[in-house]
Amino acid sequence: MFASLLYNQFQAFSIPRRNAMALILSTYIFSEVGLHDNIAFAEPSVGFREYIDTFDGYSLKYPQNWIQVRGAGADIFFRDPYVLDENLSVELSSPSSSRYKTVEDLGPPEEAGKKVLKQYLTEFMSTRLGVRRESNILSTSSRVADDGKLYYQVEVNIKSYANTNELAVMPQDRVPRLEWNRRYLSVLGVENNRLYELRLQTPESVFVEEENDLRQVMDSFRVNKVAG
Repeated sequence: MFASLLYNQFQAFSIPRRNAMALILSTYIFSEVGLHDNIAFAEPSVGFREYIDTFDGYSLKYPQNWIQVRGAGADIFFRDPYVLDENLSVELSSPSSSRYKTVEDLGPPEEAGKKVLKQYLTEFMSTRLGVRRESNILSTSSRVADDGKLYYQVEVNIKSYANTNELAVMPQDRVPRLEWNRRYLSVLGVENNRLYELRLQTPESVFVEEENDLRQVMDSFRVNKVAG
């Protein structure tokens, strides 16, 4: 009974990972610099910001404490300031070489899912010895959003394994270990004859905690007509 009471008390005072990280950082800063005015402290995410690209024609919402990273290769890139493996980006097909009319040009959602997974695996291809990737398509679906447009959603899991001693001669000395285990979520839409893809990446352990927020980001993604 005591153990149950203690557990319940612990649960009552437990806080999400992001809040805990913010509290740790704030405590550290207070201990280092003391109490001064105009000091900016890290705060947990309590909502979303909206990002609108009127030039390329898309919009989305992202957690308000995520930061933008420039020069990441995508059209836009945001990441969690605490969990560096958690991020979102938007990829666009070339306006000069693509002539998409609808997302159904990719085939049904299941076929689109295979293409998305293949693209991820191509990007994560490694030349290191002993690296192995395991992947699964977790779900594929389609939906018509409030803008009347059709979107595909794809979720995949990819695990990366590497040998602990890749140069070892004996097989028993090359023991594979899990490097990372991630969830990848994609939303695909078509407008302006272009294919748009919202990509979300997060460790599986974090996804369990933040699934609701990440799905809100997915649901917010819209492709918009660009004035000609």
